[in-house]
Amino acid sequence: REIKMRKLDSTKVRPLKSEQLLRIEDHDFALRPGFGGSPIPVGIDVQVESIDSISEVDMDFTMTLYLRHYWKDERLSFHSNKNKSMTFDGRLIKKIWVPDVFFVHSKRSFIHDTTVENVMLRVYPDGNVLFSLRITVSAMCFMDFSRFPLDTQNCSLELESYAYNEDDLMLYWKHGNKSLSTDEHISLSQFFIEEFSASSGLAFYSSTGWYNRLFINFALRRHIFFFVLQSYFPAMLMVMLSWVSFWIDRRAVPARVSLGITTVLTMSTIMTGVSASMPQVSYIKAVDVYLWISFLFVFLSVIEYAAVNYLTTIEERKQLKKRGKASGMYSIDAVQAMAFDGCFHDTDVDMDLPSFSDRCEENETRAGAASVSNADTPRMKRKRSLKGNVGRIILQNNHVIDTYSRIIFPSVYIVFNFFYWGLYI
Repeated sequence: REIKMRKLDSTKVRPLKSEQLLRIEDHDFALRPGFGGSPIPVGIDVQVESIDSISEVDMDFTMTLYLRHYWKDERLSFHSNKNKSMTFDGRLIKKIWVPDVFFVHSKRSFIHDTTVENVMLRVYPDGNVLFSLRITVSAMCFMDFSRFPLDTQNCSLELESYAYNEDDLMLYWKHGNKSLSTDEHISLSQFFIEEFSASSGLAFYSSTGWYNRLFINFALRRHIFFFVLQSYFPAMLMVMLSWVSFWIDRRAVPARVSLGITTVLTMSTIMTGVSASMPQVSYIKAVDVYLWISFLFVFLSVIEYAAVNYLTTIEERKQLKKRGKASGMYSIDAVQAMAFDGCFHDTDVDMDLPSFSDRCEENETRAGAASVSNADTPRMKRKRSLKGNVGRIILQNNHVIDTYSRIIFPSVYIVFNFFYWGLYI
């Protein structure tokens, strides 16, 4: 009757054949192997499948890897005539003891479950166990951007037991430095992967004690060519474009002012674009140094013209006072007259300042009449004379500050570039 009642009891599930072979029902797997004795050694090896992303803004990285655990649990030993191991999927994991390894400083992690959960358990006749997982984990990377974008970042993924301290569980790299392997095709869009290395250490918690910790270290060196095209090269062009102002006539106020303002605004746009893609750190980055110095050169070119224009105005006022007549008429040469009324004059003429525009109109009227009468030979000669002497007029009409600026600004900027690239590369 008792045997019959057991068969009718639907609350009990008959153990699987594999569970019967491993005698899972005969042991309490809530306890670690060798409970009460020496700590159980758990070997680890890792194969990195890919580094999916590196985020400077969030200061983290995402990595997909195969995490394998090795330990011995004599409670799982079984008899085998051929000494072959047995392999199981994730359904048996919940019924036996497995190491509780977790990722320190991780933000997100998950075990892949397509098409089934990517978990493997392999048990050998002597009780040795291989437990393998395919995991994607996002963890923190404490980055230093003081040399950005000429920087090298050192990140690490840390593994540790959550519940068992060093008195109960001893984590170690299964094959030493060879325990960490990587896929040959791992590559990143913005970084070179310089090296992978494995190391180990101890971590102390005031409430629970010392724990074994394993480190997966890797060094990333940033690709510089992208930032040269997007930031450095445009900044260089804007600085050189601002130097064009030194070769423009000092009396061409609209041309020089508009050129200076345009370069200043363009440099501001470049700096804003670079800052938008970076975390808001409290220290100065290498790219900030370069862009701010470039911005300073552009800004100083605008200030240079302000000084030239101011000194030119003072100088011309003094000359006009020296040439002044008792009647208030001033003698102005051809170059000065062209600067005021836009017309070129061959000879020195005495002009009243308010009448420059009227005289220009008279000159144009005469020129039109002369063309009608087909007698424009003197005007054509004057135009050819003007075209041939434009360079000489501009050079003679430049302020001494412009002359020095053509040499000093490029020289100092070249020295700065040599110093900058020599310091950070």
